[in-house]
Amino acid sequence: MGTLHGRRVTVLGLGRSGLAAARLCLREGAVVTLNDNRPREAVVPAVTDLLAAGATLVAGEHPEELFRTSDLIVKSPGVKPQLPALQAARAAGVPVVGEVELCAPFLAASGAPVVGITGTNGKSTTTALTGHLLQAAGRHLFSGGNLGTPVAEAVLSGERFDVWVLELSSYQLDDLRALQLDLGAVLNVTPDHLDRYGTVEAYAASKAQLPARVRAGGALVLGDDNGWTHAMRAPAGVVERRFGASPDVDLRVVADGVERRAEEGGVEHYPVQVAALRGAHNRENAAVAIELARRLGLTPDEVRRGLESYPGLAHRIESVRRLGGVEWINDSKATNVDSVEKSLQAFAGPLHLMLGGLGKGAPYAPLRPLFAGRVCRIYTLGADAARVEAELGDLAPVERCGDLATAVARAHALAQPGETVLLSPACASFDQFKSFEHRGDTFRALVAALPEQAR
Repeated sequence: MGTLHGRRVTVLGLGRSGLAAARLCLREGAVVTLNDNRPREAVVPAVTDLLAAGATLVAGEHPEELFRTSDLIVKSPGVKPQLPALQAARAAGVPVVGEVELCAPFLAASGAPVVGITGTNGKSTTTALTGHLLQAAGRHLFSGGNLGTPVAEAVLSGERFDVWVLELSSYQLDDLRALQLDLGAVLNVTPDHLDRYGTVEAYAASKAQLPARVRAGGALVLGDDNGWTHAMRAPAGVVERRFGASPDVDLRVVADGVERRAEEGGVEHYPVQVAALRGAHNRENAAVAIELARRLGLTPDEVRRGLESYPGLAHRIESVRRLGGVEWINDSKATNVDSVEKSLQAFAGPLHLMLGGLGKGAPYAPLRPLFAGRVCRIYTLGADAARVEAELGDLAPVERCGDLATAVARAHALAQPGETVLLSPACASFDQFKSFEHRGDTFRALVAALPEQAR
């Protein structure tokens, strides 16, 4: 990508990562144009400092001439690659990269190991847990990327990190060119983002880009029980480590935790018993975090202490309140069907399950085997409510709620002591909320406001 000084850079999409990318480009002496499809008046408040620093704003449109005459396009992950202006740029030979790729030279120059984690489900928990294990052992690290702090913000901070731990989405992987990883992990691939990729095969091919990013001498951790990741292989010169339930894998998930087969011989046992890591899927996430932490120099005892103190990830099977004998769980980050499958398997029931939102095109039928003896009532939400009811409504009584406030009120009226209310939507949030975090925060606030007195 070369130096940014004097280059004409167009930053497309002005969310948090786009703003951070623009600030980094300005710092490095680039001539920056900010571009967003929102009206100018909606964008200006967020970019005042950038305009004062010399950036130009083009809002409400994506002029193809601007894109063709740029030296570099830095696009936000959510912008679809089929955008005509991007196609025009590529046809003119203009490189199109993402914010993470923009930061690749700075990460390489830092000399610190770079870890990349992807997967349809579990990548945020695994990233957060890996970061927690390292931090608890006294390492100074960056943990973020797809969730949390953009990488460009960390680069701008000037901090020196011992390790970079990056959560990478398929969208971010699509926009990489030169980023190199010392350690990588692909947890699983299940149907998701079909509205963007069209087929599971195309989506899986996006995830399969990560292994090639691991440099020789590094290591790659792959799920062995998932068909798509089972078929992946580490590049030449990269150590391959597998996790799953089979006795033959390097990281075996067992009833109370994880057994790690050390390359130098022997088996290390790691209990995984904190509530924040309940469920077999979280023992899988822990297996990956354990392997990454051990390869980054942590001792077995340091890893065990870190596992015992893990506080959990917001919006992922997060217990937010116990009221009148009913536990309320915020699982707003469960934005696809497979993620909800994992969540349901973590509970015995009876469950009051809140489902719906902006669907992604995948069927809800895979959830059906998990309902018997577990889900006692369904509360439908959002744009895909009718489809949820059509595919699952014969399995449990349905409360047609439409919005989250109604669902919380109905569940409060109906749930009995010993039961659990689980918000695990299987859908994106953008029909009614800004993000899954906004949806989860709203759920927390609604539950917190429920009265203590008898219903």
